[in-house]
Parts: sequence; structure tokens; C-alpha cells
Amino acid sequence: MGRRKGGIGIALVTAAMLVGASACGAGGSDKASGNDDAKAPGKTGASASPSPTKPAGPPMLLETITPQTGTTVGVAMPISVIFTNPVAAKARATVEKHMKVSASQPVAGAWHWFGDRRADWRPKTYWPSGTKVRIDADMKGVSNGNGRHGVHSYTHTFTIGDDVRADVSVTGHTMKVTRNGTLVRTLSINAGSAQYPTWNGTMAVIDKQEKVHMTSCSVGISCDKGSPNYYDLTLPWDVHLTQSGTYVHYSTGDPNPGSGSARGSHGCVHLSLSDAKWFYGQVKQGDPVTITGSPRAKAPADNGYADFNLGWDQWLTGSASGEGTTATL
Repeated sequence: MGRRKGGIGIALVTAAMLVGASACGAGGSDKASGNDDAKAPGKTGASASPSPTKPAGPPMLLETITPQTGTTVGVAMPISVIFTNPVAAKARATVEKHMKVSASQPVAGAWHWFGDRRADWRPKTYWPSGTKVRIDADMKGVSNGNGRHGVHSYTHTFTIGDDVRADVSVTGHTMKVTRNGTLVRTLSINAGSAQYPTWNGTMAVIDKQEKVHMTSCSVGISCDKGSPNYYDLTLPWDVHLTQSGTYVHYSTGDPNPGSGSARGSHGCVHLSLSDAKWFYGQVKQGDPVTITGSPRAKAPADNGYADFNLGWDQWLTGSASGEGTTATL
């Protein structure tokens, strides 16, 4: 598979509550999904004094709201809210009702809790392109069920952009890129090897970087410089798919991917240098990349923004208030 120093595929990135376990490379950034600059507006920090009219005690605050306000994102992008402290199961229905989602056209969807600090709202099917979306998280006086009460309200607005999708066939060594239902290009790819297979399923783009530093040691593949699986490289045109480190990118160890070379990666999807640069320019946060034909299972839904890897019935089992329709924006 060419698992030489250059034959790599995944970089581990660690950030709050976006979890997973895979292998391929590592740590070009400690930022995911724009969370560093998607801080909820108006957040003043844990030292903020509650209003005298609100319950006394430590505040309940939001760590992040994604997408960042003012951004344009893809049709598979969820709204992801991360709390600074755990929210008890008994309080989640009330918390959900105070996180109001509005849209410029009616969209059915629901909240889903990944653990006790992360709640995602996703539409039942993909967002319609052009939809304007707003989340109003009015947490003032709302209890988290663990002795904390909200002291702030938060608002984020964003827009759903063009419907850009990438469909990857592992066995066919191809990626088909469509925009608003029209095929734009078919690219040659290589995916993971039998030893390090790529995740199946649909993953919304977390973010992208022009360069990412990837090492085998940071994801536990090999720290032995003499190993054929050892690598320590900085590679270009990286589109980030999972928090455990799956990327679509160019690899110096696999410069001409396709069925002819058939080199396996350590889990990423490899493109040629020119194709990787082109694809990087086409996609944005929230665009769905769907991978089929790998022997690996679907990526866990909370491994980045792979929310659509859960069927709708599965999604609703993690919701305290059930399916609803967006308010009118």
C-alpha cells in the first residue's frame, strides 16, 4: 500500500467534545470546526455575576456554538452547542426548548445529545440551499439540572450555501464532486489500506487548512523512525472530515492516486496535487463527503460532524423534546 514515510492519511486533532479514534497522522492543529472563533456572542466568562433576579449560584455557560455567526456553510452542517458543564438528563428538554432554531423556510429537525455537554440540531434531511438560519439560545435563568443556571442569551446566524457534495468510492478509486445536483468533476483517489481502512459514511467538512503537520507517533501508529509506517510530514490542501483525523488531501507518498497505483493510506483520502488544490477550493465547512466501499464501519456521529450517519429514528432517541419544525425567520 505504500505505507512508507509518505504514504499517510490521517492527522489527529483534539478539541473539546469532538471525539473519535482512528489513525493516520497527526496534530496539524488543535482547532476543529471553527470552534476557536465561534465563541457565543456575549459570553463574558465564568466570572460574570448573575443578575439579581436570577437564581444565585454558579452560571451555566456555553463553550461554543458552531457554525460561527455570519458564515456560509454546507447542506449537512449541524448546529452544535457545547456547554461548559454537564447538563443533567432531567433538564435537557427545557434546555432544548430555550435553544430556538429559526429558518427562512420551514425545516424539520431535532436536537440530539452526545453525552452531557454537546447537543447538535440537524435537519431531518439536508438543508435546502439558500436557507437563512438563526439559533437563539436564551439561557437566562435556565437550569442545567446540576445546580447551575444560565445568565446569558446567545444568537448565531448563518446561511446554507451551494449544495456541494463529494461521493467517494473506495473500490472504484474515484471521487465524484457535484454542485447543486450537477456533476462537476470525477477525481482519482486512493483511500485506506486493509490495515488502516477509511471510515465509511457521510462526514460534513469540519474545516480546511492549506498545510497540516502529520506524524504517525501522535496517533499511535509508530514512533519508531525505522518503521515503514513512520512518518513526520507537512502536507498541503487538507480538508478535515473527522476529529480522529481523516482528511482529503495530497500525500507525497502517493502522488498519483488511482486504481493504477492502488497505494493504501493510513485512512485518509488521497488526491493528486492539482486535484487536491482544486477540491480544497470547492468545499466549505458543512459540505457532505460520503465514503462507500471501505471495510470499516461508518464514522461515529460525534466524530466531527458525522451527524447524518445516524438514521432519523436513531437521532430522535437522543432528543429530549423530539422532532420539530423551525420557527419562521
